[in-house]
Parts: sequence; C-alpha cells; structure tokens
Amino acid sequence: MEEFKKRYLRNSRMLTDMIPIAIVWSFLIMALGTMITSWVYRLFGLPEVDMTRPDDFPGFTYMTLAYLQFIGLWVAFGLAMVIPKANRPMLKDILPNRRGNSLRGIAFGILAGFACNAVCIALSIALGDVGISFAEFNILNMLVLYVAVLIQSGAEEITDRLFLYEKLRRRYKSPWVAIIVNSLVFMAMHLPNPGITAVSCAQIFVVGVLFSLFVYYFDSLWVAIFFHTTWNYTQNIIFGCPNSGNVSAYSMFRLDAAASGPFFDPVFGVEGSVGAVLILIALTVAVFAYANKKHLQTQDIWAEFDVPRDAAPSAGPMDSEGAPKPRHFAE
Repeated sequence: MEEFKKRYLRNSRMLTDMIPIAIVWSFLIMALGTMITSWVYRLFGLPEVDMTRPDDFPGFTYMTLAYLQFIGLWVAFGLAMVIPKANRPMLKDILPNRRGNSLRGIAFGILAGFACNAVCIALSIALGDVGISFAEFNILNMLVLYVAVLIQSGAEEITDRLFLYEKLRRRYKSPWVAIIVNSLVFMAMHLPNPGITAVSCAQIFVVGVLFSLFVYYFDSLWVAIFFHTTWNYTQNIIFGCPNSGNVSAYSMFRLDAAASGPFFDPVFGVEGSVGAVLILIALTVAVFAYANKKHLQTQDIWAEFDVPRDAAPSAGPMDSEGAPKPRHFAE
C-alpha cells in the first residue's frame, strides 16, 4: 500500500479527493445549486420554467429563464471553493492571468467555438442535410441570451473543469486521471438528454478532454468557458439547431429541414455527428502536439503543497514570526 501511495498519489491529497467521493460530492453540490436557483427565482419573483412546456412563455423569455436556472451552480460551487480553506487555491483557475485567462483567451474561445460549429452547419447545408431560413434579429435579445448561455456553459465548466478536475489533480500524480474522469462525468451528465447516442457520447467525452487540456496546458478555464458558450450559442441561438437534443424556442435562423448526415443528427444536432467528433479529435491532437512542441509548463495549483509528509516543519513556509505555517492539505 505504501508503495502504491508513493507511486500514484500526491502528498497534497485529501480523502474527499478520491474518485468516487469527489464525483458524489460534485453531484451533491449541483443539487444544492438547483435549490439555490429556486430560492433566487422566488426572491426575485421569476417563474421557473418547465423544460417540457416551452409554449408557456414567449420564446425569448423561455430560453432566458431556462439558461439562467444554472446560476445556482455558480453560487454553490463558489461556496464550496471559498468556505473550506483547503479548496481556496482552486479560485486561481477562474482569476485573470497572463497565460490563458485573458482577453486573448476569451477571443480564442469565442472564435474556436463558433468556427467548429459553423463548419459543421455549413457542410450540412452544402450536403443537403440541413435547411435553414432567417427568422429574426434583435441585438439586445441576442446579447442577453449570450450572457444566459454563458451562465449555463460556465456552470458546467466550473463543475467539471474546475472543481472536480482540481480535486482529482490534488490527489493523483497522473493528470490524466483528472482529465479522463472529469470528461466521463461530463458525458454522464448528458445521458438524460433527448436523442443521446454512442456518437454523441463520444463527442461530449472528446470535447471534455479538449477543455481539460486548455486548463492543463494553458491555465485557461476562460478558453473552455467561452468555447463551450459559443459552441452552444451558435447551435441553439444563431442557427436554431438542436443543442444536445434540446431545440431553442428563440433563434436568429429557423431550422426548416433536417436529416442524418456526416455532420448533423436531426435529434441531437451537430453534437451527434461523426464529423463533429473528428473535428474535435483533430483540434485536441493539435492542442496536445502544440503544447508538447513548445514544451509548455503545465498548470498545477497544488505544486507548492505537494511536499513529503514526513518533511521537517522548518522546510515549509514561515509566518511573520519565523514559525512554520500550518498546511491546509494534510489529511
């Protein structure tokens, strides 16, 4: 057992960072986030939408309220990272930095998210698998909905590529444990969606790995959030196509015809296509190859805490009086 710990586990690990416990803990916080959303909606007198009854509200109102339901996850995971001292280093992932959490990172995330999606839609139109027509354009509505989608997509990224990812990074020496496990959980979160297939599961898993590499190599949760946001926004709000099996009640273009094709699934949308999987695999390989070619120093917020547990107290950081500071990461 000691040999196993030395080989595979980090000194900064905590009991709650074990794979099954970390996953269960993440889902419990998500449940708390859902409760917080209900409290917020009641506090401000907002109606909670029934996802099976989109005709209860005008399209713009329905979509805005539906996406804003994820605001509670921001609050819940924020509390989970602020209240326990051991989790506070996680906040570094969402703060601005020179590497990736920057305006340049935001721009890359927006352009990449739009381009990957628009290419699939354009090819589907060219192949005759998709037909769209212009519906309406209201710039204020489009901006409000982008912010609403940002809340939804950002909540999923904070859940998987921040909280769960960093808990697993704190425990296991191999970063691939955090990358693979959080991507599998991300995929599992979409299993209840309408029209889920093996291909769409593969797509969701691959994009989870891609987003994790943005965090691992470029220290950029922002790229992941804005890529994710723009990917969803382009499908649902711009082109009016299904996004993970859910069709938008408000969009700039209207979907008039849809058939199965290499870049489109009529039920799940772009995300259910083999073409999207291949495009995202290619981008993932490109990110991995670029990072290795440039010998990028990987991001690790737990490095300063990953010290031998039997190290002398004087080896650690000192306080203002010259006494060893307590470590928050020992079990």
